[in-house]
Amino acid sequence: MLGAMFRGDFPTTRDAQGNYFIDRDGPLFRYILNFLRTSKLTLPCDFKETELLRKEADFYQIEPLIQSLGDTKPLYPLDTFEQVVELSSTRKLSKYSNPVAVIITQLTVTTKVHALLEGISNNFTRWNKHMMDTRDFQVSFTFGPCDYHQEVSLRVHLVEYISKQGFTIRNTRVHHMSERANENTDMWFCHKSKNDFYQ
Repeated sequence: MLGAMFRGDFPTTRDAQGNYFIDRDGPLFRYILNFLRTSKLTLPCDFKETELLRKEADFYQIEPLIQSLGDTKPLYPLDTFEQVVELSSTRKLSKYSNPVAVIITQLTVTTKVHALLEGISNNFTRWNKHMMDTRDFQVSFTFGPCDYHQEVSLRVHLVEYISKQGFTIRNTRVHHMSERANENTDMWFCHKSKNDFYQ
């Protein structure tokens, strides 16, 4: 339907500036556009207009969207039993300051707990934040050059902050890169159980 309208195969109305005018529900159209861009249906947790959105999808004759509305998933899904945080710390040794090697670290936090992402972004402003992507539920920082003790202190500071938000580290993993690359990656997996929400 949209393609036919813009090709001129279907009668359309334009405003004084020549913009297309479609007399439909404007707020719901954002979800239609997002679906057309990504082929994925993403809706807020508290979305209550599924039936209206289905009617809009039917008007525009977007069959894949109509089918997707039969199995809607929230934009920020909260697991019934736990909320998860993943920390990835990639440490690279640099020997340009011989004889003492210094460390440059990129630390990435991935979580669907949006408030935690924003809290980390706002509370760790002295770090060089080079990415915050709420679509991928990530915020990344780089810090350094620093020595080993400073680097450990910074990571501990972040883990303590996440722990204060009610999360517990469940397991860790270390991925060693090649010796030649002089870098390795540490990963922590934290979660908050359902019981923690009611304490």
